[in-house]
Amino acid sequence: MLKVENIRFGYVPSVDIFRDVTFTIEGGEYIAIGGRNGCGKTTITRLLVGLEKASEGRMYYNGTDITSMPPSKRGQFIGYVFQQPDRQMFRPTVATEVAFGPESLGRSKSEVKQIVDEVLERTGIAHLRDAYPPTLRRGEKQRVAIASALAMQSKILILDEPTSGQDGKETKELLALLRQLNQEGITILLITHDMEIMASECSRALIMGNQTVAFDGNPEELFKKSTDELQDLGLTKPPSVELSLAVPSLGYCKSMDELKSKLVAQLSGK
Repeated sequence: MLKVENIRFGYVPSVDIFRDVTFTIEGGEYIAIGGRNGCGKTTITRLLVGLEKASEGRMYYNGTDITSMPPSKRGQFIGYVFQQPDRQMFRPTVATEVAFGPESLGRSKSEVKQIVDEVLERTGIAHLRDAYPPTLRRGEKQRVAIASALAMQSKILILDEPTSGQDGKETKELLALLRQLNQEGITILLITHDMEIMASECSRALIMGNQTVAFDGNPEELFKKSTDELQDLGLTKPPSVELSLAVPSLGYCKSMDELKSKLVAQLSGK
């Protein structure tokens, strides 16, 4: 469990980006973090991993105060995938990059090899073990970063806008991997502007706005709000939700697949 209490932060001392931010993340949740540009979505996650320091408030992991814990220590339970994942890579091959974490923890060579082999297979990039990370596609680099987090046995995985700039195939493959990891018990935090992903993949939406947490609940509750309320938060209704709510008696649909399925059932009289 990760708990944030009354966090306050601003890059300029006299100007807060947000204040009084409080929320709790339970193990195994799949959370979308959203809001308009500049509201503090990425900043709040950088605070979680220790890349920024709050001016007020405390953070706890499983009851332990981690407010002053350095990023290197938090990396043992929180993994972070940057929006540009190549910026967090510095070793000559995928395998040695993924090995860095367990090596730094003092694992033996045989243990490191076993860990690396396992996580490369788990993330579907075993065939890239000898590749030079900067030459990989963005989706492959993300998988290297995810594998590096898994090699540290991270229980929480944060991804910053992971689907931006990717084609449909890469997006589907990444979402399938995240779904699988979440089913295995890993907590996923997804910073995203993609309303369809927020609705279809996530069980909880945490929306930043008005210098604090403006909404914290399930996506269905969020997207049933009025268009004006959503626009105030820099959000829109996903097409599947917009269309499903426009069809009498169809009900809320979190994805286009669910919408098609319900329409077929309704037309066939089932």
